[in-house]
Amino acid sequence: MSKKKSFSMWSGISVFALLVFALFFLYPIINLFVQCLVDPKTGAVSLANFAKFFSKPYYYNTFFNSLKVTCCVTLLAILVGMPMAYITKSYKIHGLSIINVIIIMSILSPPFIGAYSWILLLGRNGAITNAIKSLFGITYNGIYGFSGILLVFTIQMYPLIYLYVSGALKNMDSSLNEAAESLGCTGIRKIFKIIVPLILPTMLAGGLLVFMRAFSDFGTPMLIGEGYRTMPVLIYNSFISEMGSNNGFAAALSMMVVLFTTLLFLGQKYISNRKSFSMTASRSMEAKKLSGWRNVLAHAFVYLITLITLLPQATVVYTSFKNVSGSIFVDGYSLQSYKNAFSKLGGSIVNTFVFSLVALAVILVLGLTISYVVTRRRNPVTSVLDVVVMLPYVIPGSIVGIALLLAFVKGPILLSGTSAIIIIAYVIRRLPYTIRSSAAILSNISPSTEEAAISLGASSLKTFIRVTVPQMMPGVISGAMLSWMTIISELSASVLLYTASTKTVTIAIYTEVIYGNYGNAAALSTTLLVLTLSALLLFFKVSGRRDIDL
Repeated sequence: MSKKKSFSMWSGISVFALLVFALFFLYPIINLFVQCLVDPKTGAVSLANFAKFFSKPYYYNTFFNSLKVTCCVTLLAILVGMPMAYITKSYKIHGLSIINVIIIMSILSPPFIGAYSWILLLGRNGAITNAIKSLFGITYNGIYGFSGILLVFTIQMYPLIYLYVSGALKNMDSSLNEAAESLGCTGIRKIFKIIVPLILPTMLAGGLLVFMRAFSDFGTPMLIGEGYRTMPVLIYNSFISEMGSNNGFAAALSMMVVLFTTLLFLGQKYISNRKSFSMTASRSMEAKKLSGWRNVLAHAFVYLITLITLLPQATVVYTSFKNVSGSIFVDGYSLQSYKNAFSKLGGSIVNTFVFSLVALAVILVLGLTISYVVTRRRNPVTSVLDVVVMLPYVIPGSIVGIALLLAFVKGPILLSGTSAIIIIAYVIRRLPYTIRSSAAILSNISPSTEEAAISLGASSLKTFIRVTVPQMMPGVISGAMLSWMTIISELSASVLLYTASTKTVTIAIYTEVIYGNYGNAAALSTTLLVLTLSALLLFFKVSGRRDIDL
């Protein structure tokens, strides 16, 4: 009898979770699909929006522009991130803890802040641009267009490959390297014959994440693209220009991106499953001490990449203390930019804290319960739920924002212009990561403890709350900190959903950069960096680790 009640209760939780996702994710996406196929005037099914896209080179060339950028960024990120990971895991590098913090900070800061920083450095009136002109008489047109987008994205994205590959190398048994070397397979040959095949699934997963982040980001191309069009910018501009009239074209563009990224995700999963290896490290790789020119070369490479990674963040902090006259930096230093930013945009900081903490609370509750039912309490509903909750992983944030706005812009559920719609976007986008990390924690917890509690008379719900959740909490708290750091830096969805009263820090920074108020933008960016660094150091303190899992 108790088993039947237990089954009914967990089935009810599964159905409730599925209904929540159906309302706030599936319904908006299906509504988006309908809008791109239905003529708003006649109500008839029409492919006119898709025909419009394929009939003009202006539109379909934009897709190829995005493809070109993301393919190049993914390749460059692998070419930079993989050697960084291999060198830092294989050899002793001085200051590695600080290097890891700098690299992780680069991932957690919004890409458009990097774009803004590089404008200050390599823009037409940038510090490095002016220095090159005065020293060498070389006139540089600035970091704009394809090359600028490529530079910013590569510096922003290579840390993803670095972290993924570092995790894979940490799980590799050092006896494999020793066996290869004893058979005469050393140096570059050992890397390509032994190491690369073993970490290929992990590298593909990291490469997919790089590809999708670059493909879906619109802040960087918007700031420094200067005519180099990408799909996120085209979708954003199409949606804004057609808002209130015909959103069908923006919806059609969005659906094409959703289909493309979904196929890419499925392709990556298929390749990874075919090429996967099972590794159990009885003795992990140990970093060896190098000497001579090899030691100098390894340190030079790692320090150079780290310095370039740090440069945008250091530029933001430095310029936040520069004096400003209007929107122009002048000689001298002060806290003027902070006073201006906090007096004018202080509400955005409050909004960021409130929205992110509410979203985080919802994510924790849903993440814990959903991961538990799909892992330990499987039923006919959980198989569907497991697939549905992971779909936002492959959908760009701007498209989630458009889908939510179109679905809830009028009754019966009117959410447009409220803080609730931004919080929902945060939850939908970040929940898959929490579910995945919680499920991983559960796999390391023996079911025997739950069985013992139930055998002593505790209900399954009480057992979950009193026994399972406390065992999961250390990992969950660490995951919560990481989720919060990514939420406060989110832009792509919220920039479409905000109003004057619901503006967050990232939106405030973006709008200030657009309006040329670089001092305010630098002050707010520095504030965001400090918040992120504080949360990261707290994460390291609580978890006892010096790296993160994405």
